[in-house]
Amino acid sequence: MRRSPAAASGLALPLGLLLAWGAPALSHPQCLDFKPPFRPRAELGFCTAYAHFGCCDSARDRELMAKYYRIMGQYDDDGFARCASYVQDLLCQECSPYAAHLFDAEDPGTPLRSIPGLCPEYCSDLWSKCRSSVALLSGDPLLAEIQQDRSRLCRQLELDDPDYCFPRLLSNERLNRNLGRVTADNQGCLQLCLEEVANGLRNPLAMVHANDGTHRFFVAEQVGVVWTYLSDRSRLEKPFLNISEAVLTSPWEGDERGFLGLALHPDFKHNGKLYVYYSVEVGPDERIRISEFRVSASDGNAVDHGSERVILEIDEPASNHNGGQLLFADDGRLYIFTGDGGMAGDPFGRFGNAQNKSALLGKVLRIDVSDNDKGPVYKVPLDNPFWHEPGARPEVYAYGVRNMWRCSVDRGDRLTKEGKGRIFCGDVGQNKYEEVDIVEMGKNYGWRAREGFSCYDKKLCSNSSLGDVLPIYAYPHKHGKSVTGGYVYRGCEYPNLNGMYIFGDFMSGRLMSLRQSYTGDWDYSEICMGTGLTCAFPGLINNYHPYIISFAEDEAGELYFMSTEVPSATSPTGFVYKVVDPSRRAPPGSCQYDPLPVKVRSKLIQFKPKESLIDELAAQSRDRAEDLTDVVDEVGPVATDDPPVATARPPSRKDRRRKQKKHKTENGAVRLSGNNDGKPDRGRVEIFASGEWGTVCDDLWDGKSAEVVCRHLGFQYALRAAKAAEFGEGKHLKILLDDVQCQGTEQSLLDCQHRDVGSHNCGHHEDAGVVCGN
Repeated sequence: MRRSPAAASGLALPLGLLLAWGAPALSHPQCLDFKPPFRPRAELGFCTAYAHFGCCDSARDRELMAKYYRIMGQYDDDGFARCASYVQDLLCQECSPYAAHLFDAEDPGTPLRSIPGLCPEYCSDLWSKCRSSVALLSGDPLLAEIQQDRSRLCRQLELDDPDYCFPRLLSNERLNRNLGRVTADNQGCLQLCLEEVANGLRNPLAMVHANDGTHRFFVAEQVGVVWTYLSDRSRLEKPFLNISEAVLTSPWEGDERGFLGLALHPDFKHNGKLYVYYSVEVGPDERIRISEFRVSASDGNAVDHGSERVILEIDEPASNHNGGQLLFADDGRLYIFTGDGGMAGDPFGRFGNAQNKSALLGKVLRIDVSDNDKGPVYKVPLDNPFWHEPGARPEVYAYGVRNMWRCSVDRGDRLTKEGKGRIFCGDVGQNKYEEVDIVEMGKNYGWRAREGFSCYDKKLCSNSSLGDVLPIYAYPHKHGKSVTGGYVYRGCEYPNLNGMYIFGDFMSGRLMSLRQSYTGDWDYSEICMGTGLTCAFPGLINNYHPYIISFAEDEAGELYFMSTEVPSATSPTGFVYKVVDPSRRAPPGSCQYDPLPVKVRSKLIQFKPKESLIDELAAQSRDRAEDLTDVVDEVGPVATDDPPVATARPPSRKDRRRKQKKHKTENGAVRLSGNNDGKPDRGRVEIFASGEWGTVCDDLWDGKSAEVVCRHLGFQYALRAAKAAEFGEGKHLKILLDDVQCQGTEQSLLDCQHRDVGSHNCGHHEDAGVVCGN
């Protein structure tokens, strides 16, 4: 299911149809080149009304001024006095931020107006004082033919949408109040758009650029395959790296093992070194492995698979919480982000792995891999904070983390470099809160004493000597259950986004943002996909698949994220999207770069996008048609006051799938099965999670867990928690939950403490059940 403001159509509606449905005018700045407006780099000397923000640079401004003098050269002094202001007004509307509306250019398939759309009163004045300018401004024979007929001429020059006609739009406060800023809806949700960059990937979870001037990038799949993409988005047929035979993963939805991290050496251009983080099976043990590889001497787009050197291996006591982030910070050191070892509540030892500085799990590690061709594969930097602490591992840079998933280094402001070098991370929570942290040397990030801003282990939490660092932001599980850390935007193309930290949630599919205020606080804004005409630019879309796996930036600093339709390591439903701000762009030419050529020894596969813009109103129109058809099929013709729908196209299979998905079962829903007596108040507990129904094991199952289920089903009480598959074994289903521990007040079992969805060490002979009552 794609995240979108409405379900998919791919068709664009003309502006007139928006009015027919009674939709209000929405701010939608767009230029004649089908791109957002901008702030000109140099002053405009002719169209000065748009010198601050519009669609003309100084070169186009000079061209319009030259055209103005050619036209006005055909008038005598009296004609010049009468027509000069009208001609300048009409020529300069090409520089208006709403030029696409004025010239009917939203749809590139329709002819462009030669004269901008005019309000009736302005057109009447123009006709009365300077109708001769129409033929001089336009080569349209129809306008020349009707030039002497005021009614016909003004009807022809009128716009369907009166809010956008010139000059009325200049005084439209609703349109101009936030002109040039990121558009927000009534709830303050920022409306951005996307551009599809890659598709058909299997859980894409890392994307890194070569930083060598080629502007190519590498995308890693969870199964252990890394692909090379060139700057034109074509993909090399031969993988950059393929260690899928060594990588431990499975097709289970939600399996956290696999190829988890990729980082290129800061001097990759010259030494060809890269570092990978993946799960392996060594005998009966599961481990995480960090290895170094080198690029092949004969092919810069292929790794020498025989060059692997294992840098570090760490035993994993469970299959979840594997961490997986690798990155090089500004100091040139390699940072490794490990999980706490898995299961629930970090149960390892007296204080857990995360608080134990002698363990490498639940940590941020920092090592030096420079000049390692001879001697040890890595050295510990002498300024690491716990180098001299007895019992502590010297690799530890920071501790008290649960399972940091996706971290990034802030490039800093393009001009001032403010913020440069900060390390942002999303740390996945236990059962209540998700958090975002800024990682600093020697700091304790609180797990398992704290989860977000609140206490998790009350005994540890009361120990003031911990000196926990609080997150910069945390959110409860009603908003999402698995944070995916992002990046601070530092690209060139979209100035409004500069300094905005953009991140997401894997489970809820939310895109979110934080921006630091002058007081140092972090202000939150949710990100929505643009509605109406907001994303009606060629090549842009306003929907994405909901499981947000990772974020990335390219060599130029532009922002991307990766998501998938099915969260399985083997499902080829992963996409890469570029984030686009439709409200403002950088001035033309200011962000151009010329990629260095890439020697290619593999066949190129050209990129073919699969997604299309979702038109909310077209979808609503089809829904009306489908709903009316359903009623007619059931009870015959009915009278309706709704607009006619006979012209709506028949719903396609895609439309029907979309309609079914609107009623998709919510995560956490429960049902009772296996009761042969047909009583609705008892049975085996089955839960919906990660897109499917499954069973619950009775390990730790008790009356409080049963209370959550019974209340969820509408009963007042849980009379009994049934164990040992009393209501039969659900062998036709996967086991989705194990080790469930509830307080009894949670909204659903997913809000209780439990193993990660799909992780268990039990069989169906332990399927849990309940007996409920009122």
